[in-house]
Amino acid sequence: MSGPDLRRAAASRALDLVEPGMRLGLGTGSTAAAFVALLGERVRDGLDIVGVPTSEATRLQAEGLGIRLATLDEQPELDLTIDGADEVDDQLRLIKGGGAALLREKIVACASRRMVVIADAAKHVARLGAFPLPIEVNLFGLTATQRAVEAAVARVGCSGPVRLRRDPASKPLLTDGGHHILDAHLGAIPDPDALGAALWAVPGVVEHGLFLGIADAAILAANRDGQAEVTVLGSLV
Repeated sequence: MSGPDLRRAAASRALDLVEPGMRLGLGTGSTAAAFVALLGERVRDGLDIVGVPTSEATRLQAEGLGIRLATLDEQPELDLTIDGADEVDDQLRLIKGGGAALLREKIVACASRRMVVIADAAKHVARLGAFPLPIEVNLFGLTATQRAVEAAVARVGCSGPVRLRRDPASKPLLTDGGHHILDAHLGAIPDPDALGAALWAVPGVVEHGLFLGIADAAILAANRDGQAEVTVLGSLV
């Protein structure tokens, strides 16, 4: 069973949580895109919901599927956000931002009554940090901010290179919000809360990809003898 099949299985289970009239945060990335695709099928069948996308890519996908959309200013309180994750641990702490949408993803998730993560079970880890931690930063003073981030990482006992993310043309990547991304290749994060606080103390940091105390549940799909087996961390209620 392929990765797309597992993503679709997790997304299909999350679709069971959607009720008519809901205000939904729509995440970004391959697994979130699978959810949006299934949601579009339900909308074509008559489901009435309104979605708030977390990126321009998600907005374009949802619009193409006929999903009614709003901004977070128009719908500042959401019922549910469904989004993917790059890593999730047993405490439902996440690393997100592989798709460079972490700022909008966190704003939308925190405006929601519930956030449910959907992912391939391979994203479930004992300790966060194997996936490089994205850190969204202001363009102004980039070199100084990068050095301050490196110092903050070291102060909390982490180590590894901090690199500026580049786009396919090898230019510094720009997020939808017009910022750059630094990726911290740490290998392991012993204390995510301490690292999050240290990064917040750096003035040039706009947001970091540690989602702590935000997710309520994670729907994880694994390949079991050629069939998708879906398990849940946390509570879907």
